[in-house]
Amino acid sequence: MHTIFITGTAGSGKSLLTARLLEWYHSNDVVPISINLDPGVSKLHYDPDIDVREFIDFYSIMEDYNLGPNGSLILANDLISTKVDEIQKEVQEFNPDYVIIDTPGQIELFAFRSSGPYFVSNFYSDTKVALFTMDGTLATSPISFVSLMFLSQSIKLRLNIPQINVLTKRDKIIDKLPEILNWSSSITTLQNSLSLEKDTEQSLLSKDIIKTLYKSGNMVSPIAMSNITMNGMVNLSAALSRILTLGEEEQK
Repeated sequence: MHTIFITGTAGSGKSLLTARLLEWYHSNDVVPISINLDPGVSKLHYDPDIDVREFIDFYSIMEDYNLGPNGSLILANDLISTKVDEIQKEVQEFNPDYVIIDTPGQIELFAFRSSGPYFVSNFYSDTKVALFTMDGTLATSPISFVSLMFLSQSIKLRLNIPQINVLTKRDKIIDKLPEILNWSSSITTLQNSLSLEKDTEQSLLSKDIIKTLYKSGNMVSPIAMSNITMNGMVNLSAALSRILTLGEEEQK
């Protein structure tokens, strides 16, 4: 069994990417299931096989603990770690090839509090990988791109599993796409672009960050993906295969 954790900032396309991955694996004759791990979500682009909302009632928490929406969301996310055994039991009943886990929209509540890393490390699976979704429309300036890459590495440090960066909304940034991808493959190009920024302080800080990322080998080009047209799914599937199955097709 292989597990894919979908992470990323709110609005970056996690839910829709989950739906597309389910379609992709179904069409390739393997058995995927989905898990919604967001207790506060109101609408999804797929029908989850396992839903954390069946274990954690966000609205009951508001009433029982007399909390506002933010406080309730924090507590609800913290409670995720207490449900790992129950969720694992349901997963075993499905006996899937792939488990695709759609994590909470507020990435800071999942990755930077203890519940998210605990769930990731204690969820049993033969192999695990995280997809960090980078909203392509937010990555069109060099400083914003560096910020997203830095956040990506922060998430990787917290979850401590292999990670693939996915640049979503490819179809909306097609004119800027070559430049964005070039930033992640050429430190000189990115530094030159940063030098053109008006905010000198931000530019210098961004240059220091990318030097560290390049030096550590963590400045890896994201896979550009359109959740609408599915353009990029072949490349994403191949990257997942290299990590999860060492490039071999799942055998039934």
